[in-house]
Amino acid sequence: MNSIETALHIFYFIVMISSAIYFYLLSRKPKGVPMYEYVVAILITGWSGVAYLSIALGQGLLEKPDKTIYFARYIDWVVSTPLLLLSLALTAMFYQSKINYTLIASLIAADVFMIVTGLIADFSPASTKYIWYLLGLVALVILLVIVWRPLKSMADASNAQLAKHYKRMALYLTSFWVLYPTAWFFGASGVGLTKGIIDTLAFIILPIFSKVGFGMLDLHGLRKLGELKKE
Repeated sequence: MNSIETALHIFYFIVMISSAIYFYLLSRKPKGVPMYEYVVAILITGWSGVAYLSIALGQGLLEKPDKTIYFARYIDWVVSTPLLLLSLALTAMFYQSKINYTLIASLIAADVFMIVTGLIADFSPASTKYIWYLLGLVALVILLVIVWRPLKSMADASNAQLAKHYKRMALYLTSFWVLYPTAWFFGASGVGLTKGIIDTLAFIILPIFSKVGFGMLDLHGLRKLGELKKE
């Protein structure tokens, strides 16, 4: 890993920790949003920043003759992406009196399965890695079905404002859940069309928008709904 890639990972760490602090400051005036929504946003960005710091310090990667495996990315994703989905699910249930834990567990299980199969694929030879990659895509489809069917139905059953906000956030997150495996496939872990700095940039930019961007849009949207809830 060259000095530019190291600098990019340090930049990412700074962005994530700054965002975690920002979400903490927002939580000081929750405006009708449950505190756990803020805690989840803080955990997502804080954890992701620390994981990428390990890459910047040369500890979260394994350099092989043919490619570099950034295993710290998977350590990040196996925690932060389930939390993102948890946040989305809680958004759908914002007006629900009871949380559907079975639905949330199914969502998280599919996501963790997808991340683990991605890690196995990254360590696998070319002859078998796409088997694991395809298994991960199956999990992605299951995940998206949950997002766009039962969770959407919950948001729709609440009120028009929440339904609109949920659809916006679900579409936002869905776009990144499709872009991640696409970047993986074309990057060094997959067919290798994008390598080095381009591959690094992809996995710097995508999580900034999917984690920080989602957190800001979701929390500010919920804060508006929280104010309406009080009226």
